[in-house]
Amino acid sequence: MPNYDVLCIGNAIVDIIAQCDEAFLETNGIIKGAMNLIDTRRAELLYSRMGPAIEASGGSAGNTAAGVASFGGHAAFFGKVSNDPLGEIYAHDIHAQGVAFDTRPLRGEPPTARSMIFVTPDGERSMNTYLGACIELGPEDVEADKASGAAVTYFEGYLWDPPRAKEAIRQTAKLAHAAGREVSMTLSDSFCVDRYRDEFLDLMRSGTVDIVFANSHEIKALYQTASFDEALAQIRKDCKIAAVTRSEMGSVIVRGDETVTVEATKIRELVDTTGAGDHYAAGFLYGYTQGRSLKQCGDLGSLAAGLVIQQLGPRPRQNLRREAEQAGLLEVASQEPAAQPP
Repeated sequence: MPNYDVLCIGNAIVDIIAQCDEAFLETNGIIKGAMNLIDTRRAELLYSRMGPAIEASGGSAGNTAAGVASFGGHAAFFGKVSNDPLGEIYAHDIHAQGVAFDTRPLRGEPPTARSMIFVTPDGERSMNTYLGACIELGPEDVEADKASGAAVTYFEGYLWDPPRAKEAIRQTAKLAHAAGREVSMTLSDSFCVDRYRDEFLDLMRSGTVDIVFANSHEIKALYQTASFDEALAQIRKDCKIAAVTRSEMGSVIVRGDETVTVEATKIRELVDTTGAGDHYAAGFLYGYTQGRSLKQCGDLGSLAAGLVIQQLGPRPRQNLRREAEQAGLLEVASQEPAAQPP
């Protein structure tokens, strides 16, 4: 039996989130809906121009790990922070979520990563990320017991930006597959896909990655087509399972010749799309590691994504297990305390 349900590998980032209008994005040269990598000077400039903001531990794969734990799963995380106040905040938050996080912090420069996220009235988020200590994640940070002891390893495509992280992921994938486990990834965003298209396709076609998460924009960018159906036909050939989100149109999951459609969760108000894809992956992977059907996995993902987009910030404030029970997606858990991962 695996020691963990899901091991997540990603950029450990503290999100600094503020609302703004469309004119702010245009004035400051921010690409709407994308993750823009920035340097220290740009980070300081944008921070000085932000309105009132909230700080929250984020990062794509970190959000997914927190989501898995909120569903009641055993989650672990690899990610690099620095030995500074933001790094301490990040570690405290992810531990408080019940995630095993033991990556040794960096001592000295560069500082812990932060992402300034500007949310427009339509709920779209535009991320401006200073990677800082994230780029120092490397093979020496791979914990073999977690790599071989998690049912599924999940990593974010954004990790293809810092070069040494690629080595860490490939090493983890080898350990996972040698132990009979599976490996999954998220394509992260369409600009990330444009940067690493050939490498992402090779990860899938070589069998390094078994399960792929993407949205409709990312999958079309991957196969350089304007046709969603054409892209879907391609990806079902290239990986074991693909789960593709389509905003208010729900999601489509393919496995071989099998196709499963999942409805989006009905929401009262769209506030902030930050973390939606991350939590869809969390719900899906929690269900998958518990032996649920693809439809049930998609429903759990849809629920988590629908909850997080109705608030400002990257992690739902609700207990996802309880919400899933109330929605009839999971059986009511025993009142006995949950066992803690080793």
